[in-house]
Amino acid sequence: MTAFFNIRSALWVAFFVAILLAWAMMFMMAVDMDLDLIGRPGDMGAAMAAMDPRMPMDMPMARFGPLFMMWAVMMAAMMLPTLVPTLRSYEDLIVSANGTRAGWLGVLLGYFVVWVAFAALITAVQLGLLFGGVIDMLGIAKSVWVSAGLLIVVGAFQFTRIKEVCHGVCHSPMMYFVGHWKTGFGGGLRMGLGLGAFCVVCCWGFMALGFVGGVMSLLWMGLATLFMILEKLPAVGHLVTKPMGVVLILAGIALPVWALI
Repeated sequence: MTAFFNIRSALWVAFFVAILLAWAMMFMMAVDMDLDLIGRPGDMGAAMAAMDPRMPMDMPMARFGPLFMMWAVMMAAMMLPTLVPTLRSYEDLIVSANGTRAGWLGVLLGYFVVWVAFAALITAVQLGLLFGGVIDMLGIAKSVWVSAGLLIVVGAFQFTRIKEVCHGVCHSPMMYFVGHWKTGFGGGLRMGLGLGAFCVVCCWGFMALGFVGGVMSLLWMGLATLFMILEKLPAVGHLVTKPMGVVLILAGIALPVWALI
């Protein structure tokens, strides 16, 4: 029993250390990008964010590798905290059923693999938007109408049946475990992949909103992470989804008006 709790404590400590390291890496990457794009005293860096991305340059945000790494680290920083209720639910099954620590690790790995795959997809989307002139080097939409449209689309998605189903799985992972139970590391991995897929469909919109406030904005990352954690909390998760949809739609309506004032 003592060994069980020692292993449990070590895994949870490693999990939270990984989250802290991911946020630290995001902070350092954001600072480095600010220095590169905004510029150091005496140079012309302030104009770089508005440059035509088709011009020859060697900027990290214009190359797949560095940009994908940024998104992968961002997925760890933003999405691993939201997995805590799910891992706690699996942990209950270690005590009451035949769950294992290997299965716990499998769930964690499967979930993260799906989000890394999403990181690759949104990296490709960002590069397409960048070279298409829709966003700038900071990942911010150049047109207020694009930002407004994105806010409204993501807000409206909060009211869809797809959101309801996927949020139901994320909000009540125990039901998913009961219906898809597999033992061992392989079983945990399969369930983690399934949970990750539901989570991506549930939360993709909040990642896409990075193109409104800037994909490297720590403020956007923090607010999006906080809301996604609230959505998954058993006590309040079902209460915040649609109100947030209303807020996003109103923000999308108000943005063009604010820009004209």
